[in-house]
Amino acid sequence: MPLIKPFAGLRPATGRAAEVAAPPYDVMNAQEARAMVEGRPLSFLHISRPEVDLPLDTDPYAAEVYAKARENLERMITQRVMVRDPAPHYYCYRLTMGRHVQTGLVAAAAVAAYDAGRIKKHEFTRPVKEDDRVRNIDTLNAQTGPVFLVYRATATIDQVLSRVSAAAPEVDFTAPDGVRHELWAIADRPTIDALTAAFAALDSLYVADGHHRSAAASRVAAARRADNPAHTGDESYNFFLSVIFPHDQMQILPYNRLVRDLHGHTPKTLLERLATRFTIEAVAQPLQPTAHGQFGMYLAGQWYRLTLNPELIPAADPVARLDVSLLQDNLIGPVLGILDPRRDERIDFVGGIRGLAPLSERVDSGEMALALSLHPTSMDELMAVADSGEVMPPKSTWFEPKLADGLVSHVLD
Repeated sequence: MPLIKPFAGLRPATGRAAEVAAPPYDVMNAQEARAMVEGRPLSFLHISRPEVDLPLDTDPYAAEVYAKARENLERMITQRVMVRDPAPHYYCYRLTMGRHVQTGLVAAAAVAAYDAGRIKKHEFTRPVKEDDRVRNIDTLNAQTGPVFLVYRATATIDQVLSRVSAAAPEVDFTAPDGVRHELWAIADRPTIDALTAAFAALDSLYVADGHHRSAAASRVAAARRADNPAHTGDESYNFFLSVIFPHDQMQILPYNRLVRDLHGHTPKTLLERLATRFTIEAVAQPLQPTAHGQFGMYLAGQWYRLTLNPELIPAADPVARLDVSLLQDNLIGPVLGILDPRRDERIDFVGGIRGLAPLSERVDSGEMALALSLHPTSMDELMAVADSGEVMPPKSTWFEPKLADGLVSHVLD
């Protein structure tokens, strides 16, 4: 069984991509989604967040939400807004955000490889979110949100994608957030075969983002195989929609933290407690850490640089030496009493794309008592955790730019 295979993508009709494409379903709340679809009747959010077309108090997991998604997708197909390619393709996809550029491949990745651990994950999933994606896939009979995968940069693959993307793209638009999206369909058999073989030669792929989507695809495939005793393994449901980028083109931003109270400390006693583990330096400007083991802290109107004592940084454990783990194990847990950041409502997380201003603003407003900025996790660290079979702490990575939903969908025949 190949690691990936081409598929007949369902795509916006020529000239409609900019109208259809939307941010991933899980990067905005319901209110933001409703605002985004105003004046955009063809936005893919009508499919990925169909509650925008239902009353405000609609439960996002209600049956009518999934039914509305299917109704909206079928209408866009009937109106020829979305058109399926007549034959299997790969698709070259490029994202440009300012000076950052990354070029990858849209493909159907093998569920069998995911189940066997050859497509490696690094996060736990939440059952309610997984169930949501299962119902979404089953109701639409399609995978419309791609899983963001990464491969260790390989000259053979990179050269093919560079050659393909030297031609004029079929899709080229800049989204409202300033990110440019370009897409090339790959239809010729020699190039398809070369890419399939090059990926088959890889030891593994890594899930960067989309753990719930990949887990849901695996569950859907298992259920459909059980209902189909004559299955061969080549059925479309045995593969999942993915976009695969080389690891050296990834941009990971930090995932910063906000804490609601000081767990009984005053600012003075908190600093005294932290001084047993960190070197503390007051700084004049908001601090974005630039080194491993360094953190920014905003407390009582003042930014500080915290540098963890080197002897407290584990040498070998790929999870324990992550900056998010160091912060959790030396400050957030033992000092602030937040032992389960997955569930504790005293902590909140802010993606690095938002910058540092929201951190100080929410502390100054009195909503939060403390803000912490981090050095971003690296791709090498992520892959080391996945290779070890471990999982990362929650909210360890924030990838930018984000993939667009709606540019290519994978129909389950």
